[in-house]
Amino acid sequence: MKYLLSGRQPKGNRILFIESGSRSLAEGMPPHFERWGTGYPVDLVTCYGNLPAGFPSDTRVYRVGDYGTPELRRKLIDELRSRDYALAGMICSGEPIMTKWKWLIALRLPAKVFILNENGDYFWLNRENFSTVREFALVRAGLHGAGAVRTVVRLLLFPFSILFLLLYAFVAHSRRALRRSFGHQS
Repeated sequence: MKYLLSGRQPKGNRILFIESGSRSLAEGMPPHFERWGTGYPVDLVTCYGNLPAGFPSDTRVYRVGDYGTPELRRKLIDELRSRDYALAGMICSGEPIMTKWKWLIALRLPAKVFILNENGDYFWLNRENFSTVREFALVRAGLHGAGAVRTVVRLLLFPFSILFLLLYAFVAHSRRALRRSFGHQS
């Protein structure tokens, strides 16, 4: 992920779009591609079987289902890194679609990254948009508004809940073991 601290425009000559959400969101992106880089070819990483409406027919498509092993995933990342992307975008719409894939690719590519939310709005992932990125991350993590207190309390209580459950299981199994051992001696 390059250009995180900079507002500069990258020098690459391609656009990568990671379709990690609703198809309708992806279908609204081609007009933006034309505005950012006239004539830039667009590549697509997706889990769907066909191309979204409005995407150029010459779009290079990478289907994540074809890269199921760690070796194939490394091969995909290496190929994507070699394709000279200026921009890379991904859908972050709160849907659990390709979550690990999109962040793996975004973090490994030397491209300027944009995030498309569930409303079809996008923002660049860089220092200039830090407040937007922070707000977006807090909402996604459940740490925004009234739910924030509830989430923090749950996080604080989680270790004690696990400890209680482990102690309960230990006591229950210990009682059962004692009953068996005394029951067999009679």
